[in-house]
Amino acid sequence: MTNKRILIVGGVAGGASCAARLRRLCEHCEIVIYEMGSYVSFANCGLPYFIGDVIVEEDKLLVATPELFRKRFNIQVCTDSEVTEIDRKAKSIVVKDLSNGASRVENYDALVLATGAAALWPDIEGADLPGVYALRTIPDSRKIRAELDNMRHAVVMGGGYLGLELAENLKKRGLDVTVLQSSGQLMPTLDKEMARYVEQHIGRHGIECRLNCSAQAILQNPDQSLTVRLQDGWTLATDAVMISVGVKPRAELARQAGLEIGELGGIRVDDTMRSSDPAIWAVGDAVEVRNVITGEWQLFPLAGPANRQGRLAAAHIAGREQAGAAAETTYRGVQGTSVCGLFGLTVAATGVNEKQLRAAGMNDYEKVYLHPGNHVGYYPGAKPIRIKLLYDSRDGTILGAQALGESGVARRIDVIAAFIQMGGTVYDLEEAELCYAPQFGATKDPVNLAGMIAANHLRGNHPLARWEELFDSHIQVVDDNADQDEAERLLTLILDDPYSRAQLVDVRTAAEFERKHIPGALNIPLDSLRERLDELSREREVWVVCGVGLRAYNATRILQQHGFQVKNLSGGMQTYDVFEEQ
Repeated sequence: MTNKRILIVGGVAGGASCAARLRRLCEHCEIVIYEMGSYVSFANCGLPYFIGDVIVEEDKLLVATPELFRKRFNIQVCTDSEVTEIDRKAKSIVVKDLSNGASRVENYDALVLATGAAALWPDIEGADLPGVYALRTIPDSRKIRAELDNMRHAVVMGGGYLGLELAENLKKRGLDVTVLQSSGQLMPTLDKEMARYVEQHIGRHGIECRLNCSAQAILQNPDQSLTVRLQDGWTLATDAVMISVGVKPRAELARQAGLEIGELGGIRVDDTMRSSDPAIWAVGDAVEVRNVITGEWQLFPLAGPANRQGRLAAAHIAGREQAGAAAETTYRGVQGTSVCGLFGLTVAATGVNEKQLRAAGMNDYEKVYLHPGNHVGYYPGAKPIRIKLLYDSRDGTILGAQALGESGVARRIDVIAAFIQMGGTVYDLEEAELCYAPQFGATKDPVNLAGMIAANHLRGNHPLARWEELFDSHIQVVDDNADQDEAERLLTLILDDPYSRAQLVDVRTAAEFERKHIPGALNIPLDSLRERLDELSREREVWVVCGVGLRAYNATRILQQHGFQVKNLSGGMQTYDVFEEQ
C-alpha cells in the first residue's frame, strides 16, 4: 500500500467513510476525495429537520469539513470538482473544476466511486417552474427555508420516508400540506395494512393524503402561485411543490467507463464492493446490492449501508489479509432495516415485507400481528406497539418485521434485526432474554410475544386464519352501497350456509361487541365459551377474533381441545380496522 494513490469520487457517507478508514489502515498512501458539491460530508437525513427548524444552525449538518480531513487524516478534499471521465486503460480520471471550468487529468492506483443518487424528477409539464423543489443537499434546504415565509400551502409528491418527514416539518412550520402518492399506500417499505396506520396518524395531525394520485402537470398562476393538475382531472392550488418520488443511482460515470451496470441502473459490485474493473470499487447509493433474504438485486439508498460499504471497500483496497492481519469480511448484502419518526410516531422495519416475498416467489411464509404495550400496563404511560412478524412456515426462520408506535419501537426492531442477521428463528425470539423493568418492558417483551405467537402456530397450538381470506370470502360480496343492516343480513346468510368456509366467533364482551364487530360474527364472550359450545358447528372451521388476539388465542386452545377446527385472526379487531379501510 505504501505510496499508492487512491482517488475517491464523492464524499457524504460512503466516500467519506472509505477515505477515513483507508487512512487508518495506511498512513503513507495518498488519498484524494473529489466532491461535485460544496460539502464533502453532511447529514442528508437531517435536511427535513433543518427546514422544520428542529436543527436551527446549518453548520450542525456538517459531519466533516475539508479542513478536518486535511488536518486529522491528511486527506485532500477537492470540492466543487466534477469527475467527467474515467480512462480505465490509463488508470486516470478527468476532473473539472466547477469554479472556473478548467479540467485536469489525475492518475490512480485504486479508484472508488461514491457518486450517490439523484432525485427522480417527474416527466411532467411545469416540473422546472420556480417553486418546485427537491431536497437532496444543503443548498436545496437553504432555498426552501428562504421561501417558507411566502408559503401557506405545499404539495409533497411522494409518500416515502423523506416525503413524509418533509411533510411533517413543513406542517410544523405552519403550512397546510397535501401528500400525493401514486400507489395505494404510503411508505413502500411497509405492507399496505401497516402503512394504513401511518396514513391515519398523519391525518390526525392535519396532513391531507391522496393515494393512487399522480400529478399530470404543474402550472404557474399570475400571482406566481402554482396549480397542480392531477391525473383524475382535479386541481390543487398551492405555493410550492416538493418532489420526493424516489432517487436513481448516479451511474453515468461508471456507464461511460464501461463498468457493469445492473438491471436497476446501479453499479454491479462483488462482495468486496469491487466493480467489474479490478482497480475500481463502488459504494453507497450508486450500487446494486443483494437482499440477504431473497437474494434479489436491489437499490437501498441509506447512509448506514453506505458507511459499512465504504469501510469494507477500504479494507480490501488496503489488502489487509496480505499484510498479515486477520482477513476482512465480505459484504453480506442489505437487510432493509430502517426507521422514521412522524409526529411522535416511530415507524420501523427490518428484513423483507410481504410484497417482496411474493415478488421473489417465496410463498412458504406465515405472519402474525400483535399490539402489545411498550411496557407493562400498570406502569403509567404505556403505549401500544403494532407489530407484524413474517417468518418461514417450514422452520420458523425470521424473514421480516414491521412495527409502529410512540415508544420502544426502534429497540424491538433492532433486536429482531440482530436475530435475522444471525439466522434466528421465532423460537429464538420466544426465548430471548431481554431487559425488564416496569418502565421499559414486560416479563414477556413484545419481541418475546411475537416469537411465542409464531412458535405456537408452528407447533400446531395456534392455527392462523389470514385476514385476506376473511375479506375475500365474505366482505367482498356486500355491495358498496348496501347499508350496515343489509351487509349483516347478507353475511349472516353466507355464514349460515353449510358450505361457507368458516363461522366467525367474537369472544369479546357483549359491550365491546356492541360498539363494533365484524358483520356476521357470533358473540360468545370467552368466559362463557365452554357453556355455549353447542352453538357452534363442528362441520365448519371456527375463526375466532377478539380485541388484540390474546383472548382469541385462549378460545382457540379451548375449542381445539373440544374437537373443533379452529383458527385465530391474529391481532384482533385492531388489525381488522386497517384491513376494513383498505
